[in-house]
Amino acid sequence: MDRFARLAASVLAAPEAVVAVLVGPADTEVLECWPPERSPAGPWHAVLRRHVARTGELLTVDDLTRWAADGHEAALDGAEGAFAAAPLYGARGECLGVMAVHDPRPRAWSGHNRQDLEDLAGVCAAELRLRVSTRRANEAHHGAQEAREEAQALTGAARASERRLRVQLERSELLLRAAELLGNTLGLDQVRTTVSDLVSGDLKPAYVGLVLRGDDDKLRRAVDTASGPVPLEEQVPLYALTDGWPTAQAAQENRVVSVPDRQTLVDHYDPHTVVVFDQMGLHSAVCVPLPGTRRPTLGALVAAWDEPHETDIHERAVLTVIAGYTALAVERALHLDERTSVARQLQRAMLTDFPHTPGLELAALYRSAAHHDMVGGDWYDAYPVLPHRIAADGRRPLAVTVGDITGHDTHATTLMGQARSMLRQADVDRGGSPADALASFERANDQLHTRISGTLVHAHLHPRPHGAWLLRWTNAGHPSPLLAHPNRDTERLTEHGLLLHPGLALPEGRPVHERLLEPGSVLLLYTDGLVEHRGRDLEQGIDRAADLLARAVADHTPLPQALDLLADTLAGPDHGDDVVLLALRVTDQGVG
Repeated sequence: MDRFARLAASVLAAPEAVVAVLVGPADTEVLECWPPERSPAGPWHAVLRRHVARTGELLTVDDLTRWAADGHEAALDGAEGAFAAAPLYGARGECLGVMAVHDPRPRAWSGHNRQDLEDLAGVCAAELRLRVSTRRANEAHHGAQEAREEAQALTGAARASERRLRVQLERSELLLRAAELLGNTLGLDQVRTTVSDLVSGDLKPAYVGLVLRGDDDKLRRAVDTASGPVPLEEQVPLYALTDGWPTAQAAQENRVVSVPDRQTLVDHYDPHTVVVFDQMGLHSAVCVPLPGTRRPTLGALVAAWDEPHETDIHERAVLTVIAGYTALAVERALHLDERTSVARQLQRAMLTDFPHTPGLELAALYRSAAHHDMVGGDWYDAYPVLPHRIAADGRRPLAVTVGDITGHDTHATTLMGQARSMLRQADVDRGGSPADALASFERANDQLHTRISGTLVHAHLHPRPHGAWLLRWTNAGHPSPLLAHPNRDTERLTEHGLLLHPGLALPEGRPVHERLLEPGSVLLLYTDGLVEHRGRDLEQGIDRAADLLARAVADHTPLPQALDLLADTLAGPDHGDDVVLLALRVTDQGVG
């Protein structure tokens, strides 16, 4: 009964709901409630439930204060908000109890609200009748010897009734699962898979489909990525709202459309529907519109069977409620997809096109988090610095950065853009070491209250004789860069300082570290999404990255392919964080 109360509250969007059952002898029977009554609305709440139990009629009150003022139920002192209740009928039409919902604010109960409450009350009453029938059957079964034949007949009837009521109970449990599972979906792929699993498991259709309506009024079939497309989705992925398909009719007319047999398809719909249905071995279908909040319909949910199938009122009720939950999940997924897409476009727009740098080969890789709702503050950057220090062979100093701003949302992406610009500006103005630029950035971050936190490696590369480069870097709490020397082992550049954090005092400034990069050396900077995974040791991840880098350098693998190999092997397809890699190779080609 607690679950029925939760379902009533969820479907009718009401904060409070109870199921009250009449117990005890007829002259002294009382209403026993689930969840156990805490009297949040005062004694008038029980008065209204008793009223519904006495009259046996559905009661909806939009404004209890006004309703009481009009002379209804004198014991409604202090009653506020809106109230709706439906009786629970027994097998002989007697009242077994009441299902009631209460909203502390006045509201207008719609016709859909009343229908939903009646449908839910019917399923709840079926469960109560099941219990009554079972008890009577047991009593009859253990009755007197002379009534054995009658008891056996009653037991058979009770079992048949039990089977019917069990189906109704299972469908009520399906609605509870639908509310819970669809309420937790994020992307459209997850919504599509969840709907298919829910409907297929209970109603046993041969095919479950989801059709979504676009802004151009075209209908697009959503493909279940877990099982792959079927002929219906491959041959007709896109069609007009006015085309002769049952799903189009359901979405256009905003009503349930039933196709009980093949002849109905032949008589009323596009001939192509018959061809595709025959290819899939389908004989019947029901199409339910997806109700929208900003437009009448978002599309349609379709369930199809490989045999003639006439959907009864209970199946329609179940599919209609699931379609409502699905529509809410679709709207949430579309909103999240749009927001995430904008954030990722912003993030990618801030990533650097590398400058032409004689003597250096550069490559980078950026992969956003596999989880659909995650964008973040990972970035890479490369730009020339110190124009007055151009070497005689034409090489000029280069700044490179890989960083990770705290967070996995649009705000983190915005802060990443600010950090990137602030660090570039600091390099241009200061003209000193990478630590000087970082210190200038941190002062601005503190004084401007931008509150940027995270980690980064910021480095300068200076030309040196014989094609070598001097690497000077500072590390603010970031994973150790990897340096693959030609014909030697890969080195972890473990020197580092504290991470970036607003207000962090660094009285002695940040340290600068140096390494000489000979021709053939490869430097790899990366974010923690490459090596840090739940249940896996971070140090082991870095060691694996070092081994793969050394192998790629020894095999003279081009940098872009080497980065793909690292990301595919270490992060994999289901990485939960952004992955950024930046690699540079000191070439042994002559520079002019």
